[in-house]
Amino acid sequence: MSFEIPEPYVWDESFKVFYDNLDDEHKGLFKGIFAVAAKPSDGNALSTLVTAVDDHFKYEEGEMQKNKYADYPSHKKIHDEFLGKLRGLKAPVDDKTVHFAKNWLVQHIKTIDFQYKGKLG
Repeated sequence: MSFEIPEPYVWDESFKVFYDNLDDEHKGLFKGIFAVAAKPSDGNALSTLVTAVDDHFKYEEGEMQKNKYADYPSHKKIHDEFLGKLRGLKAPVDDKTVHFAKNWLVQHIKTIDFQYKGKLG
């Protein structure tokens, strides 16, 4: 099942994982991708996004490990692949890549992250 990319591209309640810190970080990732979409030639926006994604993944993975989340290894692999793609980007970021990032975040939260609802303590 594929979920629609919201327009405007902002976090809403349908993305809620019910862990305040993770929901707040997800909001920040939406803002980061939106900033790159708004200014695709801005290397600082891209760099800020990569840092935010890296920090979020580390925090989320830490929560998974702390709570012995069974799907941690496969979840981490998905994170590593996406972060690797982001780190390989250079400004200006083309529309196709922005769309990929927007779609990846939407699908990831609603299919992969939703699997840990109620399992992280």
